[in-house]
Amino acid sequence: MQLKFKRLRPQAILPRRATPESAGLDLCACLEEPVTIRPFELVRIPTGLAAALPAGTVGLVYPRSGLASKFGVTLANCVGVIDSDYRGELLVAMTNHSQIDYTIQPGDRIAQLVVTPILLPEPVEAEELDSTVRGEGGFGSTGYGAEGGAQP
Repeated sequence: MQLKFKRLRPQAILPRRATPESAGLDLCACLEEPVTIRPFELVRIPTGLAAALPAGTVGLVYPRSGLASKFGVTLANCVGVIDSDYRGELLVAMTNHSQIDYTIQPGDRIAQLVVTPILLPEPVEAEELDSTVRGEGGFGSTGYGAEGGAQP
C-alpha cells in the first residue's frame, strides 16, 4: 500500500519512519526560519505537505514523546484527526506546557502520523440500548481506586 503526499513547498520533507517497524511517520516543520513557542502559547506549524489518505482510513497525528516528555511541547488538541477526503496542507497545532521558550527549527520532526482503518457507522436513534455488565457505570466504576489498585 502506498500513501501519496504532495509537496506544497520545495523544502517540505516527505514523512518517514524512524525504524522499519515504527507505527508513525515523522512529520517535519516546513519553515523559512525558526519559530519560538513561548510558554502556554499555541502555534500552527506547517508541514508543506498535503496527503491522499486511502478511503476507509483516518490519519491520526500524535505528539512526539521526546518533545512532550523532555520539553513540555505537545499538540494543542492531543490528537489531530485527518479525514481521508481532506486534501489541504497538514498543519500541526502545537503548544508549550513548560515555563521555557522552545524553538522549532526548519526540518525538525514535530509530530507523527499514524494511518489506521476506521469504521463509519450511520448514527440512528434507538429507544433502548443493549445491556452490558458495566451498564451506566462511569468514571472509576470498573473497580480501580485513586491508588491504582483493584477494589474489593
